[in-house]
Amino acid sequence: MDNMEITRIPLCGERWNSSGSWIDVVDPFQRKVIGRIPACTSVEVDRAVAQAQGALKRGLPQWQRAKILDVAAVRLAARREEFAQLIARESAKPIRTARIEVDRAVGTFEFSAAEARKLAGEMIPMEALAAGAGKIGFTLSVPVGVIGAIAPFNFPLNLVVHKVGPAIAAGCPIILKPASQTPFTSIALAEMLIDECGLPSDWLHVVTGGGSTVGNALVDHPDIALITFTGSPEVGWSIRSRAPRKKVGLELGNNAPIVIEADGDWETAAAKIRLAGFSHAGQSCISTQRIFVHSSIAADFTRELISQVSTLVVGDPLDEATEVSALISLAERDRVASWIHEATTQGATIACGGALDENGVLLPTIILNARPEMKVCSREVFGPVVTVTTYDEVGDALEMANDSDFGLQAAIFTSRIDTALQAIKTLDFGGVVVNDVPTFRADQQPYGGLRDSGNTREGPAYSVKEMTEIRMVMLGA
Repeated sequence: MDNMEITRIPLCGERWNSSGSWIDVVDPFQRKVIGRIPACTSVEVDRAVAQAQGALKRGLPQWQRAKILDVAAVRLAARREEFAQLIARESAKPIRTARIEVDRAVGTFEFSAAEARKLAGEMIPMEALAAGAGKIGFTLSVPVGVIGAIAPFNFPLNLVVHKVGPAIAAGCPIILKPASQTPFTSIALAEMLIDECGLPSDWLHVVTGGGSTVGNALVDHPDIALITFTGSPEVGWSIRSRAPRKKVGLELGNNAPIVIEADGDWETAAAKIRLAGFSHAGQSCISTQRIFVHSSIAADFTRELISQVSTLVVGDPLDEATEVSALISLAERDRVASWIHEATTQGATIACGGALDENGVLLPTIILNARPEMKVCSREVFGPVVTVTTYDEVGDALEMANDSDFGLQAAIFTSRIDTALQAIKTLDFGGVVVNDVPTFRADQQPYGGLRDSGNTREGPAYSVKEMTEIRMVMLGA
């Protein structure tokens, strides 16, 4: 695995080779080039869309789509270690965490297969009005069209499967643009689906390249019906404004809050935050970031959290012991470090971390006395940083949690049902978790947020709804 160079990508029914323009892929931990990928242009996007349009017209029977997804789950499970190694190498995700991602992707394929089998319309009671007498009405769920999928780097397998699986279930051909930092996993997945699972080669095309070229070409193409994007709010909303006539599904950022009441199990909360705030170096849109803890337990909780976080093993992602590794790039590491420094110059204190280890990896960091206007609170850190803020009344804590441009997931620890219900009613987020961390996600749940967190709900059942249209059919007497 010293060199993962890929010179060919699944495109237009062949393994397409670049005419000479390439993108280097860098191991974030070793900071060495480990391979390269072709740099596609709008020409390749046009070719892919044309073939995908042909596949759409030909169609793929519902039973066949379900069978392909069934086989995909089986084959991915069989190749678990291979895919985990790819994820760990190109994203610096610790190998144990990478294996969990593969397991989740298997489940996402399974849920997608179930949705493929459930696709159905409904009978419409035409004779409920006199004008409908003698007529029979029903609906069909039909594919929305060719889908352009733009995937992020942080979950290079499962978040790709969350786009590809439902698209296949809905009967939609896909043009997939993986993140340029983590393309190998997507390419291997596409090859598996085509070579081992029975997916026709014109149903899935991988186009590798930059957002300003390939990404914009997908967004602007008139024959792409839906864009599904996971990434930053800045890019996401620009896509939305750029494609006002398309369906555009956005899953964006968050600065996930958690409220810990005095009657809550704060020791369990601290133990869960140990990973929820720092797994994959905090590079998850629901990574626990803002911690609000009742003043009566704040000292004990903070002491326990520091103790828990201090035991995290930082190092090489391929080492079985490693729990936290490098951020995706040096630029991202330096950005996060600058936010930490900025917070300290504005009066916050570092309880642990805040420095680089001998490998240049940013250590897991706990910040105390942070104020809402600081970047480490107001923005999505997307790094191994949590802040701890105290409060006296739960209403104040819920208000501080809501004081955000984001609204993906939030959480509360409490033993009181009335407090839990108050949080459920008050927290203005797409998901509210009680007695667990906001980082928890089950792949079948409706997942998405409000405000700068996006405009859609993912999860196979919910994505399939977005990827299909209702066709009304009426039969006369």
